[in-house]
Amino acid sequence: MVRTGRGSGRDGRPTLEQVAARAGVGRGTVSRVINGSPRVSDRTRATVEAAIADLGYVPHRAARALAANRADAIALVIPEAEARLFAEPYFSGIIRGVTAELADTDIQLLLTLIRTPKERQRFGQYASSRRVDGVLLVSVHGDDPLPDLLTEIGMPAVMNGRRSAQETFPHVDCDNLGGAQLAVEHLLGRGRGTVATITGPLDMYAAQCRLSGYQEALRAAGREADDELIAHGDFTEESGHAAMRALLRRRPGLDAVFCASDLMAIGARRALREVGRTVPGDVALVGFDDSSMARHMDPPLTSVRQPMEGMGRAMTRALLAEITEGGPERAHTVLPTELVRRSSS
Repeated sequence: MVRTGRGSGRDGRPTLEQVAARAGVGRGTVSRVINGSPRVSDRTRATVEAAIADLGYVPHRAARALAANRADAIALVIPEAEARLFAEPYFSGIIRGVTAELADTDIQLLLTLIRTPKERQRFGQYASSRRVDGVLLVSVHGDDPLPDLLTEIGMPAVMNGRRSAQETFPHVDCDNLGGAQLAVEHLLGRGRGTVATITGPLDMYAAQCRLSGYQEALRAAGREADDELIAHGDFTEESGHAAMRALLRRRPGLDAVFCASDLMAIGARRALREVGRTVPGDVALVGFDDSSMARHMDPPLTSVRQPMEGMGRAMTRALLAEITEGGPERAHTVLPTELVRRSSS
């Protein structure tokens, strides 16, 4: 039964003020709980939710959005083609984290792929019209103007990854350099003498960091990086296959490869098999991501685990805080990576 009592709305329904009074908190705190703000303690959130249940309060979603000039929607923008979105487990991990963090809110998630300058322009116009409250950016390349456009129009936004070491745009990243170092140190520690790498696209800072981690691990072991042992890919399986073939032509005696993504490691494994090289007998192999594919490879792939779902959650929490609270605090977060050892190395 809904208790109305003094202070109820014109239609007899409980009001936000009644919930605040029952919970012993301010009206703004109740609003933050309803809007899913992370800046509320678990204890306060539980008290407010108990008051909401006790009074039978139901937020009026349309009025709430109108009063706050809110759309109750955020956009997840991925500037890649559909083929990469559905082929790479990295994106599904990020999406799982984002949707899990939004599960207890009223906020809708709009997935947007941007593949051309025209589509970027169209999305810029869409965001400028305030049809979303904020934007999550994933897989941004170094020359992408979209982050700067969002800054210009004052749109709350958080990026997955960084464009450079000096990134000022709000972001959540993982320790790409440290993860790559762990991978190469592991290969050297297993007695491998000629360690090659297959990089990601070097217009992305993550790929640059993974290459730097490879080079730094070699230098720390008293070895100089050899350009013939570096082949470039674009995080796809086919690019890993082509890069592995190029490495074998240049340095047929190599005995280990660090691939900057699990998908490229799958392509490299295929190229090795085509020329009769065994893994790990002839060539040890390490990837990056620790996706489900790594566990199901033959042999199972040693890989650097990056917290894909964790990054999706952290990005979403940071964006919700920016939308709800505003203020000068901006996310600049780097999450740790770890090496998961399996039989490929």
